[in-house]
Amino acid sequence: MPTPKVFIIRHGETEWSLSGKHTGRTDIPLTANGEKRVLATGRAMVGPDRLIVPGKLDHIYVSPRKRAQRTFELLNLGLPGGALPWEPHGENPCEGLRCAAAVQVTDDIREWDYGDYEGITSPEIRQIRADQGVEGGRWDIWHDGCPGGESPQDVTERLDRLIHEIREKYHRRVLERTHPDPAATGNVLIVAHGHILRALALRWSGLPLDAGPTFLLEAGGVGTLSYEHHNLDEPAILLGGAFVVGDE
Repeated sequence: MPTPKVFIIRHGETEWSLSGKHTGRTDIPLTANGEKRVLATGRAMVGPDRLIVPGKLDHIYVSPRKRAQRTFELLNLGLPGGALPWEPHGENPCEGLRCAAAVQVTDDIREWDYGDYEGITSPEIRQIRADQGVEGGRWDIWHDGCPGGESPQDVTERLDRLIHEIREKYHRRVLERTHPDPAATGNVLIVAHGHILRALALRWSGLPLDAGPTFLLEAGGVGTLSYEHHNLDEPAILLGGAFVVGDE
C-alpha cells in the first residue's frame, strides 16, 4: 500500500511576489504569466500518470485568499457539479480530470499575517528595524515574527492543529489499515502561500520554525510531505516524487 502524501502547492505569481512585497491579508490576483504557469504546472503534475492523481485525492484544503483559490481553479482538476466553495475568480475554473475529493477553505492555511510589514520588502523591513534601534536591522521571520501580525508561536499553533487533523482524519486509518474504504489513499492537497507552506514543512518534520534548514517554494511550486517506513511517527519530506504509472 502506498504511503499517504500531502501535496503542497504555492499560489502562482502575483505583482507583489514579483517585487518581493510581503503579501498576507492583501487579496491580489495572479498575473497573466502566473496563470499560464499554473496551467502548465497542472498539465505536467496532475493526471492519472503524474505526481498528483486526481482520483486518488481524499481531501483538499485551500487558503481563503483568492490568489490561492484561483491557483486551485487552474490546476488540472475537475470537480463534479462545479463544487467550488467560492465564486470562481476567472474563466474556466476546474476544467480537467475528475476529482471527487471535498474542497475545504480554512484559515489554518492562510498566509502568515505580516502585520506592520504587510506590503513592504525585506530590505525595507530591515531599514525600519535599524531606525527603531535593532542592531543591524536584523529580522528573521522564523524567530522574530511580525509586529502587529503573527508570531512564530501563533503560526505554529494553527499549523499543528491542521497537521493533527490531517493525520487523524486522513492518514492514521490508511497507515494502520483500518480505513473502511480499501481504496482510500489518505492523499491530501493543500493550495496556499510561500511562508506558511514552508512553515508547514518544518512543523510536519517536528521542527521549531527557527530551527532550519530553510525550505524554499517558488510561486506555483509543488512539494510533498509524507512518512518514512509507512509510519505515522516518522514524518518526512519527500525530496523527489516519482510520477505514477498504471495505477489508474
